[in-house]
Amino acid sequence: QVQLVESGGGLVQPGGSLRLSCAVSGIIFSIRTMGWYRQAPGNQRELVAYITSANITYYANSVKGRFTISRDNAKNTLYLQMNSLKPEDTANYYCNKKPPTSSWGQGTQVTVSS
Repeated sequence: QVQLVESGGGLVQPGGSLRLSCAVSGIIFSIRTMGWYRQAPGNQRELVAYITSANITYYANSVKGRFTISRDNAKNTLYLQMNSLKPEDTANYYCNKKPPTSSWGQGTQVTVSS
């Protein structure tokens, strides 16, 4: 069964940056399309970005040009570099396969506030 451990969140001022990491185990990571998702209070979980096994990437319009998804197959780790953060980016961020499995990690909280 897939195990997902997210880290790297925190409190940051608007315009700041954070780098999220997700350690993945239980699957053959290198062949999977992996994604970052987020859920803000009162909202449904949404897809933020994903990356295929061929390193083709997709971004939601709301983060395009500010976030960068990447992967290190040797470390079974997924990353999300977030720049120019806005208050509306505040959410709990999760990684999962795309499409996602029913097994979610705890996520990592990102709070953008002055």
